[in-house]
Amino acid sequence: MIKQDISENQVKTVFLGIGSNLGNRNRNIELSKFKLHLENIEIIKCSSNYETPSWPNPKKPKFINIVLKIKTYLSPQKLLELCKKIERELGRKKRKKNDPRECDIDIIDYDGLILNKDILLPHTLMHQRSFVLIPLYEIQKDWKHPKLKRNIKDLINQLPNKDIRSIKQI
Repeated sequence: MIKQDISENQVKTVFLGIGSNLGNRNRNIELSKFKLHLENIEIIKCSSNYETPSWPNPKKPKFINIVLKIKTYLSPQKLLELCKKIERELGRKKRKKNDPRECDIDIIDYDGLILNKDILLPHTLMHQRSFVLIPLYEIQKDWKHPKLKRNIKDLINQLPNKDIRSIKQI
């Protein structure tokens, strides 16, 4: 019998970013939350919905984004697999990078863990994205970037003004 590490059975606090810019965007986000709940993911907090221009091509449909604070027993890899499964169930197909999509679920921060192998944690570009930082600030004002060791207010203040002006709470 393999002895399991006690930490493997402990609940972890995780932040997920969910976005949609194809189809019924609000419905896609709500269905994502429902499907996470069905998989025993406890949603602790949910930000407001925020609308932002598509990146890198603002001519494509606008995104609606949220950030969730969840509790889970899943490992980072298993959680990522679940997120990809939910994206597919909501109609996401293989397309070119940054093309419009029905659903995009990213692990923003997994219990402060720093990983650089199969899965990159915290999310590589999250500290440069208003659509992650502003909803994250709404639900966790004292959050600190695990790798950069900078608080969320500093990260928001470093964003270009155009990025801050382009996001709107809806």
